[in-house]
Amino acid sequence: MLLKPIITEKSMALAQTGRFTFAITADTSKGQVKTAVEKLFSVEVVNVRTLKLAAKTRCSGKTRQTRQISPRIKAIITLKPGQTIEYFQLPEKKGKKKKLTK
Repeated sequence: MLLKPIITEKSMALAQTGRFTFAITADTSKGQVKTAVEKLFSVEVVNVRTLKLAAKTRCSGKTRQTRQISPRIKAIITLKPGQTIEYFQLPEKKGKKKKLTK
């Protein structure tokens, strides 16, 4: 099912247009993702897109040993216009910045 929301600069820009990104398990179908999001956040899902991210190799440690990062799957959910998920909302800026005077 849904593992966690993906919060990056790109996903936050998508959230402004009504698309939200989640990490999902490999055996989850689009229909299961749709019902899970609708139940958890009380919204209406219009479209679900899934994509597989390839595994990557990384070097780490003192001896620079290589290790494999497992492949991931993410889902991009499009909501009905006018609906949002509060978790993806940016906090509003409070007040104006004060100018420094000499």
